Amino acid sequence: MASETKFKETEIGMIPEDWDLKEIGEIAEFRQGLQIAKSQRKSEFLDNSHPLLKITDMGTNNFSEYIVDPPIKYVTSKEDIIFTRTGQVGLVYTNLVGVLHNNCFKIITNPGQIDRYFLFYFLKSKYVQNFVNGCLASSVQSDLTHRQFKRCHMIIPPLEEQQSIGNTLFLIDQKIDLNRQMNSTLEQIAQTLFKRWFIEFEFPDENGNPYKSSGGRMVDSELGEIPEGWEVKRISDICETFGGGTPKTSEPSYWEGGDVFWATPTDMTSLNSPVIFYTSRKITERGLQNSSAKLLPVGSILMTSRATLGYFAITKVPISTNQGFISMVCNDRVSNYYLLNAVKNNMEEIENLAGGSTFLEINKTSFRSIKIILPPKNIMSKFDEIADSVYEKIFHNGLETKRIAEIRDSLLPKLMSGKIRVQT
Repeated sequence: MASETKFKETEIGMIPEDWDLKEIGEIAEFRQGLQIAKSQRKSEFLDNSHPLLKITDMGTNNFSEYIVDPPIKYVTSKEDIIFTRTGQVGLVYTNLVGVLHNNCFKIITNPGQIDRYFLFYFLKSKYVQNFVNGCLASSVQSDLTHRQFKRCHMIIPPLEEQQSIGNTLFLIDQKIDLNRQMNSTLEQIAQTLFKRWFIEFEFPDENGNPYKSSGGRMVDSELGEIPEGWEVKRISDICETFGGGTPKTSEPSYWEGGDVFWATPTDMTSLNSPVIFYTSRKITERGLQNSSAKLLPVGSILMTSRATLGYFAITKVPISTNQGFISMVCNDRVSNYYLLNAVKNNMEEIENLAGGSTFLEINKTSFRSIKIILPPKNIMSKFDEIADSVYEKIFHNGLETKRIAEIRDSLLPKLMSGKIRVQT
């Protein structure tokens, strides 16, 4: 039977008696990233180049700039812990190889004293994030300096216990990553099927053969050749479009205790799949009634229409949005899965119709004028039978991922405070 944990008082509160407490500066060194001119950055991967690890790219692993033959001291290994120090301060990354941008620094410790995954999750803890926010609040500039961060206290359990804590949290994140990879594969399957059937026109004919390559009759249309019997329709012909709104933020009754999902573009950019079933903020029924926000039914299609233009998702719960959206509710002439993929494949035209000097934005009038190809209902229904099972799997993977992430987030502070001890 495990003995009861005894605690001691420290500068940051109660911790187990066998844990230590030191300032991060005592057990780690910081190495800041490379400041490099735009002219020295390449837009594509070349021989001897490395991706530039910028804050905007690290979260997605989609790198837009590369550095040829960078100084080796700025090149990270997968084992390095990266911490952002300006802009979005306090983000933590690992398992990235590239050239560290000046907006970040890597934290170097002795692996015989500090487990890297324990350090990674400790830096994500509320204690560290609150410390960082306190530093920024007392600073003229919104930058975190090495000197400031070195004063942050770090709890140090025995190395074996650090490893057990780090591995426990890492295994949870591995399951989350696996679900996200599965959803990415499923989304690619749906997109590939859509392209095969509705762009290449190789849907199964009455004999089960690919239509176009089997000699299926094609006719001219304003969008080019399409199969005989298909139509071209404006978006306004096949769905209703809605904007959104924001309830007055100074009115508590519009927000406090709300149970109406209310999406912002940030909810969309943080999605890992084209399915949305929760939002980071909610409004009340009163807030909904006293704003331009509309409650959209399940199966609606959301599109961000400004700034971060062109993020799409299909709703699995009733949702309202702010004004950064154009939302679509299909009529009986089109299925939501077909329309979702059709508008995603029209991004070039959407961008061409968008205006704005600061950021791109498309209005409802322009969007509703876009023309798409409309197949017969029987072919659309066959596509829906397959697409529905794919998007349902994506939805259930997303639900599981959310539940696992909530478990991880509830475990993190308890593991980092010693309230829950793991076997070593």
